[in-house]
Amino acid sequence: MTRSGALRLALTVALGAIAVWAFMHRGALNTEALGAAVRRAGPWGPLAFMAIYAVATVALLPGTVMTLAGGALFGPAAGTFYNLTGATLGATGAFLVSRYLAADWVRSRLGARAEQLIAGVEREDWRFVAFVRLVPLVPFNLLNYALGVTRVRVSRYMLASYITMLPGTFAYTYLGYAGRAALAGNTDMIEKGLLALALLACAALLPRIVRKIREARRNENTP
Repeated sequence: MTRSGALRLALTVALGAIAVWAFMHRGALNTEALGAAVRRAGPWGPLAFMAIYAVATVALLPGTVMTLAGGALFGPAAGTFYNLTGATLGATGAFLVSRYLAADWVRSRLGARAEQLIAGVEREDWRFVAFVRLVPLVPFNLLNYALGVTRVRVSRYMLASYITMLPGTFAYTYLGYAGRAALAGNTDMIEKGLLALALLACAALLPRIVRKIREARRNENTP
């Protein structure tokens, strides 16, 4: 068996296992269940959480629930790191599945948007990856698969994704942390809540700011 054939087989087996896991645990992605899993894992709890996040991302399960849970379980700093790392690993897994196993299926789902992504990466490489992360043309979970049909290098894809997903990840992680503090009756929960809302507002405005900067630069370069 060739190296590419072995890789395809390994990815196929892994994808099948992920699909089975996602079906069996489709109702368990909440803070209570995740907290129980982390506690059972003991010192390996953070690694278990990141692994679950990665698998959930490949399985196209909603990442917002995981991110909020990460903030509630680990706090804003460690939670952001674990959320971001798990999301990036999952995004990379989906990227590799698309590139080596499901490129035709992904292209059929994307339609004309596939050509837009391919042309964008051909023109700007990792900078286009960063742009579509900040200004999503495709929903996050599908975007991970969509970028797999382009020619961007895996290392550049991972780095651009990790950096540009940070603002939104931190905002939702802090929201999860603030929500947990509110339920616990924390005395400064109002301050935490207001800060969480401010971070969410900044994360929501960031795509518009990036788009305007991009359009301004394009106009400057147009003769």
